[in-house]
Amino acid sequence: MSKLLKPAQAGSVESSDILIMIAPAETGAGIKVELVSPTMQQFGEQITNVIMQTLVAQGVKDATVHANDKGALDFTIEARVVTAINRARS
Repeated sequence: MSKLLKPAQAGSVESSDILIMIAPAETGAGIKVELVSPTMQQFGEQITNVIMQTLVAQGVKDATVHANDKGALDFTIEARVVTAINRARS
């Protein structure tokens, strides 16, 4: 598992999508997720959990993530996070 080397993003702000912007953080800083969503009260915790679980599964330990959700389903969120991570590692 390589570290994040640079900021990267994946997705869009179209309906049923999510824009994920990820940036490396200092070693030991942990993961910080900032979420903007019109469904924050209903699904904010679930969206944040999917983002966190995907980051951990990909071996990311230190990152800052900004997510702008427009009603994405879990599999879309996961795909966008993985793509952003891969772009940040290359």
